[in-house]
Amino acid sequence: MIDPQRYPRLSRIAVPADLREFPEEELPAIADELRGYLIEQVAQSGGHFGAGLGVIELTVALHWLYETPVDRLVWDVGHQTYPHKILTGRRDRIHTVKQKDGVAPFPKREESEYDTFGVGHSSTSISAALGMAIASQRAGADRKVVAVIGDGAMTGGMAFEALAHAGGMGEDPDGIEPNLLVILNDNQMSISENVGGVTRMLGRLTGSRTLNALREGGKKLLGDKHKPAAKFVRRWEEHWKGMFVPSTFFEEVGFHYTGPIDGHDLPALLGALKTLKDLKGPQLLHIITTKGKGYELAEGDQIGYHAVSPFDPSQGMVNKPGAKKPSYTDVFGDWLCDMAAADEKLLAITPAMREGSGLVRFSKEYPQRYFDVAIAEQHAVTLAAGMACEGAKPVVAIYSTFLQRGYDQLVHDVAVQDLDVLFAIDRGGVVGPDGATHAGNLDLSYLRCVPNMVVMAPADEDECRRMLSTGHCYAGPAAVRYPRGSGPGIPVQPGLDTLPIGEAELRRRGAHIALLAFGALVPAAEQVGAELGLTVVNMRFVKPLDRALLLELAATHEGFVTLEDNVVAGGAGSGVAELLAAEGLTLPVLHLGLPDAFQHHASREQLLAEAGLDVDGIRAAVQARWPRLPDAAAIMDSSRRA
Repeated sequence: MIDPQRYPRLSRIAVPADLREFPEEELPAIADELRGYLIEQVAQSGGHFGAGLGVIELTVALHWLYETPVDRLVWDVGHQTYPHKILTGRRDRIHTVKQKDGVAPFPKREESEYDTFGVGHSSTSISAALGMAIASQRAGADRKVVAVIGDGAMTGGMAFEALAHAGGMGEDPDGIEPNLLVILNDNQMSISENVGGVTRMLGRLTGSRTLNALREGGKKLLGDKHKPAAKFVRRWEEHWKGMFVPSTFFEEVGFHYTGPIDGHDLPALLGALKTLKDLKGPQLLHIITTKGKGYELAEGDQIGYHAVSPFDPSQGMVNKPGAKKPSYTDVFGDWLCDMAAADEKLLAITPAMREGSGLVRFSKEYPQRYFDVAIAEQHAVTLAAGMACEGAKPVVAIYSTFLQRGYDQLVHDVAVQDLDVLFAIDRGGVVGPDGATHAGNLDLSYLRCVPNMVVMAPADEDECRRMLSTGHCYAGPAAVRYPRGSGPGIPVQPGLDTLPIGEAELRRRGAHIALLAFGALVPAAEQVGAELGLTVVNMRFVKPLDRALLLELAATHEGFVTLEDNVVAGGAGSGVAELLAAEGLTLPVLHLGLPDAFQHHASREQLLAEAGLDVDGIRAAVQARWPRLPDAAAIMDSSRRA
């Protein structure tokens, strides 16, 4: 529970209605308490950190000024919403964020009525907010709609599509112009230059009631904005502002631009918001903030403090001594540099995930061959297709959940043309604490059905490296899908060896049942196979399958069990069943995989156990399906006698 002695104001705020009981002059003190509480709680629990610290003042201002939840606040991505969650009924549970049965790490509609739109992927806020504004107007509802989008999210094409739509709706004299406020939260690192004296002056000027009153009065005086006089005045205003502030683009699209203003100057922020709240049509407020504001270490290392593990706020994050196993991301990053040294045709692409996808070293060693396209997954895939057309060997490093956004391009621009593109797909399968929006549970299903694709899933770190080489050397589209974190700890060999396409690996020759394991579930399958005396196969390839080995095993076993950390529907196991059906075989097959449901946030281990994909769950499922199998104790006893 919150300490009322340390947080005398925040402890009295359970919901935004309580916040609105405070006078305006106390809001800066509330913001200070909120910042201190956020630092304390995230240091205890871990979670997203820097982005929330950057929007403390904005969050307080919005919930104080607007009648939430009747008025709609739509947050982009969600990294920045911890302060919002604290002020909207989850204050005393925020320390459970990202934990099983705890507070969700992103806005989630079923968790709170204040979470108006579920997010996790970037650049969706303006589209969603516009949809809400249109629907509200048609229903006659008198509510305000505000979208908060970061400058990083503004790089996504979907944001520009929404801006163009919203700004253009008023061009038709008979059209309904939506009342929508978009807040551009600009937290780039050149903050000191952006909030100098000139920009503060321009913020006060363009955000003032006087200027906007003159602007709105001029509209009424000039009448129809399509008349020549109104057009002339509007063009003069745009060119005047364009000389000083980055407004011309937004004004040309159809938004009334205000800013830039200091997003940490709460009185100035409130003044601008009060003005914009009652204006009609699409508005854009540009604010400048500092990611990690108020915690010096986070301000100085904005990347490192984006998301944190539990730490001591007085010391900051401290690296724990001792060697650790390399993650699959580390394996990919090292392979990429080694293959680039061997093949000058290799080019690497990432949609704004340099650190997360393991491209830091490559970006420094091969800067001319490194392409960060910002949050633009569709462009990333088609860019790779264009490169492949000219003989390059592009590698697209992307999270599984983000590749979903470029699926049409993968099909239409890469696979249809059978182009030589390698997809290095990180965070495949169960990801865990970030919840359903970041899970990679669908990729084997959506990749397996695409013609011309080769799809691989490694059982360990060394195999991951060999698969990456295999995909790079394959003349066509290929994907290597690997999980978050580290693997079983198999040493990675330094070579660039490849695997035969479509060839599985028989890990254990047993009897009765064959466990056909894909990717990260191979170690668990090996343990169950050893306990029950079963055959175990590391399938390696989801597509193409090892037809010869599967037919051989079908002739000598009573049944198959397929194991994958992907949804069962349409997954790798479905491919095995389809192969058997095509051969006219009716062998019993038990498919073990993820459920036909979106998993909540919890640890990877907890979610695998819930799905029955840990050792205990696999063993129990096999024995339930084939109850006459010798039990583990009998197997162990016979092996000891032997």
